Amino acid sequence: MEVINTIGRRKTSVARIYLKAGKGEVSVNGKDLKEFFPTDLLQIIVEQPFQLTGTEGSFDVQVNVQGGGVKGQAEAVRMAISRALCEVNAEEYRPALKKEGLLTRDSRMVERKKYGRRKARRSFQFSKR
Repeated sequence: MEVINTIGRRKTSVARIYLKAGKGEVSVNGKDLKEFFPTDLLQIIVEQPFQLTGTEGSFDVQVNVQGGGVKGQAEAVRMAISRALCEVNAEEYRPALKKEGLLTRDSRMVERKKYGRRKARRSFQFSKR
């Protein structure tokens, strides 16, 4: 099996991954997964596609992720891994990943600030007198 290269996005985070057959090692920006994403919730998010398809410990993943916060980065990595697994074996893995919504790009972004307002929708405090 050759190296599979895919991309995943969430909010302003962009994750580029390289997936190949191996022992299940995941490195994110040159660090171990548990070092880069210290909380259990973020590690579960990243490993969710492997658990759904039953392929834990059978692929090595090298991730380059940038932009956004840690949660957005974890979800971007999850989407990229899901896309790569579909390239490996689409007819077997795609239905499980599609059912959980891991192949759908979540397009929700932060709304931009408008002029004449304090934030995107919040206006300045109004004083009647």
